[in-house]
Amino acid sequence: MSDAGPGTAERLRNRLDEDGGLLSTRRLALVSILLLVFSFTFALYEIIDVVGNPDTFLLVVAASLAAASVLSRVLPVRVAVPIGAFLLAFGLYSYATALPADVVANQDRVLGDVISLLNGLSVLRLQKIELWALGFTPTPVFLAWYFALRRHYVAAVTAGGAALTFFVLTGDMNTTVALLGAIGAVGAVGFGRLERFDSADRPAVVDGDAGAALDTQRRTVLMELGAIVAVSSTVSVVPGAGTQLLKPFGKGRANTVEASLINADQRIRIQGSIELSPAVRFTVDATRQAYWRVAAYDRYTGDGWVRTGSTRAFDDRLRGPPGASERVEQRYDIESTLRTMPAVWRPIAVEGDEGDIATVTDAGGLQPEQGEQLEPGDSYEVTSRRPVARPRELASAGDDYPDGVEDRYTQRPSSLPERIEERTERITANASNPYEAARVIERWLENNRAYSLDVERPDGNIADSFLFEMERGYCTYYATTMAVMLRTLDVPARFVVGYTPGERVGNDRWVVRGFDSHAWTEVYFPDVGWVRFDPTPAGPRSAAEGERLEQARENGNPNVDTDDTDEDDTPTPDDPDDPRTEGPDTPTPPPTPETPTPAGGETTTGGSSVDGAVDDGGGFEIDLPSREEAALGAVLVGGVVAGLRQTDATERAYRAVWARWQPRESPAVDVERAFDRLQYALERTERAREPGETPRQYLDAVDAGEAAHRVCDYYERSRYGGRVTEADADEAVALVGEIVSERLGPF
Repeated sequence: MSDAGPGTAERLRNRLDEDGGLLSTRRLALVSILLLVFSFTFALYEIIDVVGNPDTFLLVVAASLAAASVLSRVLPVRVAVPIGAFLLAFGLYSYATALPADVVANQDRVLGDVISLLNGLSVLRLQKIELWALGFTPTPVFLAWYFALRRHYVAAVTAGGAALTFFVLTGDMNTTVALLGAIGAVGAVGFGRLERFDSADRPAVVDGDAGAALDTQRRTVLMELGAIVAVSSTVSVVPGAGTQLLKPFGKGRANTVEASLINADQRIRIQGSIELSPAVRFTVDATRQAYWRVAAYDRYTGDGWVRTGSTRAFDDRLRGPPGASERVEQRYDIESTLRTMPAVWRPIAVEGDEGDIATVTDAGGLQPEQGEQLEPGDSYEVTSRRPVARPRELASAGDDYPDGVEDRYTQRPSSLPERIEERTERITANASNPYEAARVIERWLENNRAYSLDVERPDGNIADSFLFEMERGYCTYYATTMAVMLRTLDVPARFVVGYTPGERVGNDRWVVRGFDSHAWTEVYFPDVGWVRFDPTPAGPRSAAEGERLEQARENGNPNVDTDDTDEDDTPTPDDPDDPRTEGPDTPTPPPTPETPTPAGGETTTGGSSVDGAVDDGGGFEIDLPSREEAALGAVLVGGVVAGLRQTDATERAYRAVWARWQPRESPAVDVERAFDRLQYALERTERAREPGETPRQYLDAVDAGEAAHRVCDYYERSRYGGRVTEADADEAVALVGEIVSERLGPF
């Protein structure tokens, strides 16, 4: 290995100096930095896309890259770093001054928001997020590219990696993009090391085994890239966030409706197939039957919802709705651990044993304090003012919305497909006011999509997919689509989660189970407030709940009944005592101009898959890896192979097999190959054959033995003009087999 020959060092020098050598290595380092910059700017782009037009953001990114390209030629590092710090401070100050005065004044609230972000809460929950993104972006983009052009690759990775890590911590980073950013960071440092082979490291490298050293550096870079994939596939990034940079390969189904809704905290991502939980969560004593509301979400991301704003301490009493309302008293007795506080909308007072842990969300709902939860045996009491308005009042409410309501609850991503708005306008063409439009959309969805828990989660925009590509879905799909359709008409609407009334076990008492968790839509009406609309077909959903409860009882599942329920009981069909009080003046919703059939050409109005189970005839289903998983797997395999090569594991494994097993060809070839195996075994147990040393001299020097000399006789006869027979080859191969087994062992 060390006898490289007189031309090896010069050839390596030429390879490094040629136009495609060192220059291409630098290009790879710069491309790696651009990949890192792309990763966190892509996360910011998606955030901006949710709340507005990202064109301004793209201009900021381009300007930051251009400034770094120019200033890197003339600006020393000691000046560039303060410039980056100033840009960040100025951007965040501009954002802070644009926030509402009550938010800026509450320093504890601001600090709590920062801590929450680092513990896994999305930056999408921040108010005026577009200003925050524009203020944050220039610093990491400028510094990462500036340092890269100055060949300070570690500093460049530090600047860009900090931004990448931040978005991984908040959960706003797409899995594949996060992996690309990590690969870019490792690649920049690795290719930077290779680039330095042309300067300080060259003499030492050229004097030694130059080719091997260069190959070692290259394999090290590949091994590090593969390690990034391997580690991120198994290690949770932030324990508090409950997320992984990469999820393990394989698809697996989401758990229950309740887990996908109620436990999602600040962010809800719409799931695929899910199941129903029959476990009792709480019982309610209330003066009116209602939906037991948990949370409202205002920011639509395309694949789910985010609840913006922070929580604040409950201070004695809350404001009721702006219009007519009725008083509803409730007492909740907890039967399972809950991290939420259900309440009829709109809560104005909380009392009881656990009332002191109540906080108020920015949208007016109740939540336990951070880190607190309700346990079996806990209880609390709520007083609510429930909006009451006749349909005539809602129809005449008009569209003079408060500025804060209109801006916040008509938001939709700039990438939202235009065909959603076009379809909505056709469906509501005969509606003359927002109330009629809401009723038409509600009934259209109820009549034109089937209820089922067994669905394939779409890759694109949820509302678009449910309108144009899906035949069926469950509550989150219905509620999401209705809210988005209304927003395309500039009607304020929001996505709400909670529980339906549950099983009525007395005049004023209800038992609420996990499968009563539900999602619906709330629509804002001036001088009335938020009013509930539920586009999910009630009949199929109630049937699914009843069948799941019956199965749970037959299976002996725990906690499916209380002292108030009976095994012969079934859940009460929804009769939520709609606040849109019906009366003789109730207007009939206008007819829908068109009733397009679901994708596939078949109108479905009621069929239901009860609990998401698929009857596959007793067979099994193999989930093939997605393209994303296949790409990640390829990188992982490449890293593993590079690592094995780095440790010479593959070479040793090959040699171990080669030394112990010899395929046969012709007598001359077989004899020469047998001698090579003999020499390999001797070199492993004695010493290497020196340059200029003949085979026979080498065998004598290491005292190889008579059998080895016999093989050498056949080798010299074949090598130097003699003739060997097949019998000679058989003997040579057999003798070497015995020598190898004796010296190296069987394996």
